[in-house]
Amino acid sequence: TPVGKLCVIINMFRPRIIPILLLKGKGLVKSIKFANHRYIGDPINAVRIFNDLKADELIFLDIEAGCQNRITPLDFISTVGEEANMPFAVGGGISKLNEIQQIVAAGAEKVVINSAAALQPNLIKSAADAFGSSTITVCIDVKKKILSKKRTWISNGRKATDYDAVDFAKMMEDNGAGELIIQSIDRDGTMQGYDIDLIKAVARVVAIPVVALGGAGTMSHLTQCYYEGNASSLAAGSMFVYHGNRNAILVNYPSREELAKVFENEHTYSE
Repeated sequence: TPVGKLCVIINMFRPRIIPILLLKGKGLVKSIKFANHRYIGDPINAVRIFNDLKADELIFLDIEAGCQNRITPLDFISTVGEEANMPFAVGGGISKLNEIQQIVAAGAEKVVINSAAALQPNLIKSAADAFGSSTITVCIDVKKKILSKKRTWISNGRKATDYDAVDFAKMMEDNGAGELIIQSIDRDGTMQGYDIDLIKAVARVVAIPVVALGGAGTMSHLTQCYYEGNASSLAAGSMFVYHGNRNAILVNYPSREELAKVFENEHTYSE
């Protein structure tokens, strides 16, 4: 060690890396900007593969549940609970406390609420009081309207709200949400990188975990969003179901060794 200098080693915790699995009917699909849904395969088979690959966590989003006035089938959630070796969350169509209770009882560790959070914000407070903040995740879908700020959208990206994305994120934290998923509709499925400015703007004003979603395509996108966007966790869809320039379907996930390397679990500096 050089004289007069102290060498310090800091052990860094890497962020959670979370595959997002979109449910449409009984199958998995992948979208581009919330449209052009492509069938990917069987969801339970994907769970088994992610088990083998030791994924940190899974999030299932049932994209038809809201418009069909239902929640994700409880028998499906129970099957996932029996198969999955990792924690998982379920979202889609949730608008009542008893629905949250049913989903958690079926085996999900967390619920993801989108449209109902904007339509009835007090639901988040009631849900956090009833089930604990750690059970309640709010997914904020964001897109910029012409001549306006980035707004929160609901109904699977079909309807804009009057909520500014950052203001809405802060309100959800104040109402008791334990975690926020911040998803860029414009980046969804593009694999061109996260909306770093959006993630950073939200992370700056809230103290709860922020999960970045929308646009990840490479490991460098993950590290950039973590270090520059200050995301707590990093989620992706296309990155974990596609492979190669032609987007061949291949469920994949980086090894723990690769993640440890790219997120530099040990940083050494001198002072």
